[in-house]
Amino acid sequence: MQLYYTTTYVEFFSIMLIIFAFCFVFLGACYALSVVSPSVDKTTGYECGFDPFSDARDPFSIKFYLISILFILFDIEVIFFFPWVLALPYLYFGGFYIMYIFFAILMFGYIYEWRNRCLDWD
Repeated sequence: MQLYYTTTYVEFFSIMLIIFAFCFVFLGACYALSVVSPSVDKTTGYECGFDPFSDARDPFSIKFYLISILFILFDIEVIFFFPWVLALPYLYFGGFYIMYIFFAILMFGYIYEWRNRCLDWD
């Protein structure tokens, strides 16, 4: 029984080592192959869809914040799919159909936001 746990850890750490090796190889390749050309536009500060150098008392559109909150909301809801996929063999039909109900509610919310033009950048 002890051998089983040892092989599991060896497999886990070897996969993690391969993942880290790929990450460092690709990061190194991107660093070596990238072209650095700074300009005034690239180095200028950019904040929340409006010019940060204007007067602080000027009114600005709140639309950027609303769209970012909607994105975070849907992003967090989509994260629930990962544990569902991993636990699918143990959930049988009940968990299978419950997740599709969750997905339907998620899609109804998305369609509602789309029809009410919440996602338009006017």
